[in-house]
Amino acid sequence: MNTLATDAVEQYLRDLQDRICARLARLDGQGGFREDAWQRPEGGGGRTRVLAEGRVFEKAGVNFSKVRGASLPPSASAHRPELAGRSFLAMGVSLVIHPLNPYVPTSHANVRLFVAEHAEAAPVWWFGGGYDLTPYYGFEQDCIHWHQVARAACEPFGPLVYPRFKGWCDDYFHLRHRGEPRGVGGLFFDDLNEWDFDTSFAFLRAVGDSYLEAYEPIVCRRMDLPWSERERQFQLYRRGRYVEFNLVYDRGTLFGLQSGGRTESILMSLPPLVRWDYDWSPEPGSAEADLYETYLKPRDWA
Repeated sequence: MNTLATDAVEQYLRDLQDRICARLARLDGQGGFREDAWQRPEGGGGRTRVLAEGRVFEKAGVNFSKVRGASLPPSASAHRPELAGRSFLAMGVSLVIHPLNPYVPTSHANVRLFVAEHAEAAPVWWFGGGYDLTPYYGFEQDCIHWHQVARAACEPFGPLVYPRFKGWCDDYFHLRHRGEPRGVGGLFFDDLNEWDFDTSFAFLRAVGDSYLEAYEPIVCRRMDLPWSERERQFQLYRRGRYVEFNLVYDRGTLFGLQSGGRTESILMSLPPLVRWDYDWSPEPGSAEADLYETYLKPRDWA
């Protein structure tokens, strides 16, 4: 591992943020991204970009960050206790898209590199990331497309990669306190260093570059469908599940808060509006019930 390699990763991540923001802004057609460049006292910084109150996207946040710290926080060393106490370099792009139309699903993606450093030992690096889809109303066509793109991104790296990381995604994006998945899954991987650095970085690029291919066609199919207050209220209710996961389980949120990151950038993932209703359940036979009965169950969509 060398400086040139981390520089190449940083360059890719900055370009990925630029490309995704440009495409989303064109797709929205009304809203533009506000950018906040920030510095972290302990080292590093980032670019937070948020599109708010657009025609298509009620809130879209796309972050780039590159930070250094004196000691890995518990969320980063929990699965690698031997690295606890090491200084670190972490960089990545993380995004969450909350559309206005309830028929357009929320989506999340991130790609990242960690390097744990030690003065008397070689640095230890690993990649992580993935993307997942959270629909409010289920469309089989959308779920199949999402997973087929994810599978195609994984195929050059071996036939077992997609099933492994698809299953990991199903397990990870699961609200254990409710016994239900957050959405219909996608890909999730972490601690990836079993391949050499170049291969691992190539996989990171394959995942990052395929995100828009997976999501944009779904947005285009659904963003102009008519909707009513009923669909809007269900969307706000289901957004509560998203908030619960991010604040209770999400590793990226926990890492950011534990490492003293910029709170506004970390919590940009939360939707602008949300609701919780006590002991609510969908009407039998309704489209809302169909989400629970058909879509919020792990399936081989691809």
